[in-house]
Amino acid sequence: MSISKTEAKQLLERMIFDITAPDDWVQDVWGLSPLMGDSAAKLLDAFYALIDCCPDDQLDSLVKGLYREQLEF
Repeated sequence: MSISKTEAKQLLERMIFDITAPDDWVQDVWGLSPLMGDSAAKLLDAFYALIDCCPDDQLDSLVKGLYREQLEF
C-alpha cells in the first residue's frame, strides 16, 4: 500500500525530529548558535524541497526502506 506525500512528510518528520516540531528544532538550534541555526533553517528548507520534488513512488520507497532499517535495530 502506497503512502501519500503528506503521510511521507509526517513520517520523515517524526523519524528525524522525534517529538519536536521541525520549526521548534530550528529555533532550539538557533538559540544555541545563530550560525548553526541559520544552517538548520536552510537544511529544513532543503528537506521540504526534496520531499516536494521527489516522485511519489520513490518517496514511498525511501520512507518504507528507512522504517524497515529502523525496525532491524
